Amino acid sequence: MGAAFVIALREGIEAALIVSILLAYLKQIGREDRSSLVWWGTGLALGLSVLVGTVIFAAGAEFEGTAEQVFEGLVTLAAVVVLTWMIFWMRRQGARIRSELHEKVDSALLAGGLALSLLAFTAVLREGIETALFLFAAAEGTAVETGAVGAQLVGAALGLALAIVLGVLLYRGGIRMNLRSFFRITGAILIVVAAGLFAYSVHELQEAGWLPLLTATAFDLSAVLPDDTGVGAVLRGLVGYNADPTVLELLAWLGYLAVVGTLYFRPSPALAPQRVPVAEASER
Repeated sequence: MGAAFVIALREGIEAALIVSILLAYLKQIGREDRSSLVWWGTGLALGLSVLVGTVIFAAGAEFEGTAEQVFEGLVTLAAVVVLTWMIFWMRRQGARIRSELHEKVDSALLAGGLALSLLAFTAVLREGIETALFLFAAAEGTAVETGAVGAQLVGAALGLALAIVLGVLLYRGGIRMNLRSFFRITGAILIVVAAGLFAYSVHELQEAGWLPLLTATAFDLSAVLPDDTGVGAVLRGLVGYNADPTVLELLAWLGYLAVVGTLYFRPSPALAPQRVPVAEASER
């Protein structure tokens, strides 16, 4: 549940932030009559995102044996790639989201109503499809049994619900958030989650015979800290803990943390002189 909650909260906040910035800017320039176009685009994007997520989960259920392992391994690997890109993109571009969206709104208003709906649609759809992909990977990679997949979906629902509440409060000025700190902290958490998903994708591809190397068991803590019950199950739900990983799985997990973690926490001169963004939408 924990991994899905963090992923859904992070992606939901991004989507809510985008919508709140669009609505706040329309209010600022006296074009609130165009707000409905933003909601139309947002609604269509959410509907399509749910459809894409349903297709992904349904497709995964159709496979069995080796085909299932390959499908889950490749989809999870794709989720890790997109998740990693998203973490670094937000780290680099987060402070400039408001100004970029303002420019796009100005252009969309000149182009007509459809352009404004399309702007909201494409921005929210990206977050929605990313969320669907991540949730499938998290559900498969951290669930200890079939019922645990449902727990991950509950965690996702809770994360999205909280994101919606926070988005409304940001727009109405009910709260103020240091968004850079929020995205930096959740980014660090997601790096650990992504490391577990990366190790899981390696595991599935090894099981399918696609990675027939370093298959020996690195260690076995099943007797001390099993991953299907108690604390081990909680750790698996949070970060994809595996009580008996192969050597390649362990190297994948450690390597991802070392490389991505180092790059993520290194100083970024480009961000140093910029003002810390504080709930841009709530300033309207």
